[in-house]
Amino acid sequence: MAEKTLRITQVKSAIGRKYDQGRTLKALGLGKIGRTVDQVDNESVRGMIFKVKHLVEVEEL
Repeated sequence: MAEKTLRITQVKSAIGRKYDQGRTLKALGLGKIGRTVDQVDNESVRGMIFKVKHLVEVEEL
């Protein structure tokens, strides 16, 4: 069975946010508004998304 995937798109800037939120975006593979990445749906990725949920949009694939 194939693993579920999440499509994560950055919709707001990390400028003026806490340092760790910017580093979390980088760890997810983001960094610029409009950039989109596909990540495996697991607990660690969900935790990172929760930390920056106000900066990203998430779509389940």
